[in-house]
Amino acid sequence: MTYFVTGATGFIGRHLVANLLKRKGTIYCLVRKGSSDKFEQLRESLGADDKRLIAVTGDLAKPKLGVAPAMLKTLTGKVQHFFHLAALYDLSADAESQHVANMDGTRHAMQLGEAVKAGVFHHTSSIAAAGLYPGVFREDMFDEAEELDNPYFRTKHDSEGLVRNEYPRPWRVYRPGIVIGNSTSGEMDKIDGPYYFFRLIKKLRQALPPWVPTVGLEGGRLNLVPVDWVAAAMDHIAHKPALDGHTFHLTDPAPRRIGEVLNIFARAGHAPQMTMRLDARMFAFIPGGIRTALSSLPPIKRLTTVILRDFGIPREVMKFINYPTRFDCRETERALKGSKIKLPKLEDYAWRIWDYWERHLDPDLFIDHSLSGKVKNRVVVVTGGSSGIGKAVALKIAAAGAKVVICARGEEELAVAKKEIEAAGGSCFTYIVDLSDLASCDAFVKQVVADHGGVDVLVNNAGRSIRRSIALSFDRFHDFERTMQLNYFGALRLIMGFLPSMSERRRGHIVNISSIGVLTNAPRFSAYVASKAALDAFSRCAQAEYSDLGIHFTTINMPLVKTPMIAPTKMYDHVPTLSPEEAADLVVEAIVERPVRIATRLGIFASILYSLAPRAYEIIMNSAFRLFPDSAAAKGMAGRGELEQPTNEQIAVAALMRGVHW
Repeated sequence: MTYFVTGATGFIGRHLVANLLKRKGTIYCLVRKGSSDKFEQLRESLGADDKRLIAVTGDLAKPKLGVAPAMLKTLTGKVQHFFHLAALYDLSADAESQHVANMDGTRHAMQLGEAVKAGVFHHTSSIAAAGLYPGVFREDMFDEAEELDNPYFRTKHDSEGLVRNEYPRPWRVYRPGIVIGNSTSGEMDKIDGPYYFFRLIKKLRQALPPWVPTVGLEGGRLNLVPVDWVAAAMDHIAHKPALDGHTFHLTDPAPRRIGEVLNIFARAGHAPQMTMRLDARMFAFIPGGIRTALSSLPPIKRLTTVILRDFGIPREVMKFINYPTRFDCRETERALKGSKIKLPKLEDYAWRIWDYWERHLDPDLFIDHSLSGKVKNRVVVVTGGSSGIGKAVALKIAAAGAKVVICARGEEELAVAKKEIEAAGGSCFTYIVDLSDLASCDAFVKQVVADHGGVDVLVNNAGRSIRRSIALSFDRFHDFERTMQLNYFGALRLIMGFLPSMSERRRGHIVNISSIGVLTNAPRFSAYVASKAALDAFSRCAQAEYSDLGIHFTTINMPLVKTPMIAPTKMYDHVPTLSPEEAADLVVEAIVERPVRIATRLGIFASILYSLAPRAYEIIMNSAFRLFPDSAAAKGMAGRGELEQPTNEQIAVAALMRGVHW
């Protein structure tokens, strides 16, 4: 038996070739110039020699596929089965590319099949040939296809029409459903069909435990079939006699709706399932003109674009949420009867599909998650960089290849930090700045821009914390003024100083070190929390203004960190805290991932609890407030030290609410 196969190195093609190799005979495969390495890899993976699997140089875009005359002579009269699989399977591809690959490619394949007098021409079409037919599309239907506006649908339909109407020799047509990975290995070659929603499922898994019910979308039915079943069915049907001129739907006779499919994969990925699914058809009552007008509004259009981009879902895919077509496959079932080729149930192999995607296809695998990928040769400013969190951040960023700029008030401390950074091989520039003095802030901004041409990342780390109850602050209004001056106005002055050059270059990232106290409403820290809350609020407003200019704002609601700032409160020696290096890792995460916010689960839980039950939360925090006394320094007894060691109750509460300021 002699075979000719186009698209042999493609996803369905290589599975079909593997099946054909189980039979006796020679397989000729069309190979483009420059793709010989890919063909050799296929031959090696299948364990075939060059006598059974033979490369034929050619091109879909050329008449008779560009096959040389000598090879035409060799093939003439010998090819019993001509399999045409080469095509462009991409809903988002441009119309011209679709036409060249699907229409011209099919026409040229037909020319070659006729020239070599092939026994049967096996054309691989698609369920897309039916367009958006509303109802059941039978295997003997073709002209009934509707809504073929999409270039992929149109070219798959018309290329099949070429075979039906113009090919003079025997032919058979196969219309696979949405082909997904191998049911035994999970192998897949690209992201397509349901795979577009896997990133959304993964993000749900990262955000919520699997038992949390979620709300999702329902739509039409997805006809999913594994590639190994498709290839096995094609191989079997191709070799059965008396089936020429027939069309075969390689489809699932009982396809599932989109919501059910996504839940199957959510279970496979240990993610929350969509307990309530809103049927997209419920929006059909809105007149089409109004829906179009609403979707064209700039805010809605941008929001939709951002959401789809973040989840990696092409806009074209969303048009088929309400896919209306069902496919009758009785002809195929009759042809496969007795062959033991059974369509496996999706739920039985979905875990293999998910596992392969997560290990090999997840787009996040191909994103540079290294710090150096974000900061190498970039200018990064770290305020308060001479000690504590700032110094730890500067060391990590400099090690990643950034030009680190650190500033602080102490010249000696800056010199020590610079020496340590440079000793580790980093690049460091120091500036003496008093961030509570706005004139000093302005001079710093001006000098940095002059020296470095602008700033790529600004880390507002410098800050002042005051632990004192309000009752002991009635005559200390200056505590609120000086805290606000440094934590809010100083940071704000730098942001507004560096924003113009960031806007001009249309890139920049501002990372603000806030506090978990903003989320937990920590008592005794009213001055500190208020100053940080002001900066948080400014960042939220600024992000709304600058998100389209490539400028990102990230707020880190930092838990308690063991730094010189908390040293006066001796109780903190006995409670869990982050080290400066652990805190610096959160800043690194912010720079690499650029999230809007980074916070601990406890901080987020406290914020949600306060929103849902503010009175209950108030009682909890008041009880903790009474449990922890003011420090000796807050009572005006600085230098005397703490009168008592922390009690077991205090240590237990601090451990339970790890990272919260008390």
